[in-house]
Amino acid sequence: MSHPKVLWGQKFGTLAQMAQAAVALLGFVAILFQINEIRSNNRAASARQAFLGYTDLAFRNPKFSQPDYDAIKAGSREEKVQYESFVSYFLYACEEATAAFAGSREWLASCDYDLRPHLRFLCEKSNAEPAYLATYSSSTQQWVQASMKTASVTPPDCKLGKT
Repeated sequence: MSHPKVLWGQKFGTLAQMAQAAVALLGFVAILFQINEIRSNNRAASARQAFLGYTDLAFRNPKFSQPDYDAIKAGSREEKVQYESFVSYFLYACEEATAAFAGSREWLASCDYDLRPHLRFLCEKSNAEPAYLATYSSSTQQWVQASMKTASVTPPDCKLGKT
C-alpha cells in the first residue's frame, strides 16, 4: 500500500492551523494573567481605601484612636457602641491591608502600633463574648491574641502589662 502524497499546501495549512491554535492559547493565558493582576490591584486598592478610611476616622475621633478606656466604659451606651465600631473598623482595615500586602511588613507594623491601645477592650470583649473575634479571619484572631500575650493582657482584669 502506498501512502497518498501530501501536497505542500496541505502540509503548510496544517502548520498554520497549529500556529493559530498556539497563538490563541497564548492569548488565553495572557488574559488569565491579566485578570489575576486586575484582581490583585483591586484588592490592594480596596485595602488602601479601607485603611485610609480608618485613618480618617482616627483623625476625627482621637478619643477612640488613643482611648481612655476607663472613661469610655463609664460613658454612655452610645459612646461604647461608637468605640466598639471604631475598633471593628480598625481590625477590618488591618485585616484587609495585611491580606492584600502580605509581603509588606510595614502594614503589619502600623497595625501593631495602633492595636496596643485597644487590647484591654479586645480582651474584655472576647472574654465576655468568645464569638466576637470569630467574626474576623483566623490570621487576625491569631494576631490579636499574640498581641495580647506579648502585652501581658489577660482576663479577667485585662490590664496592660509591661513589655
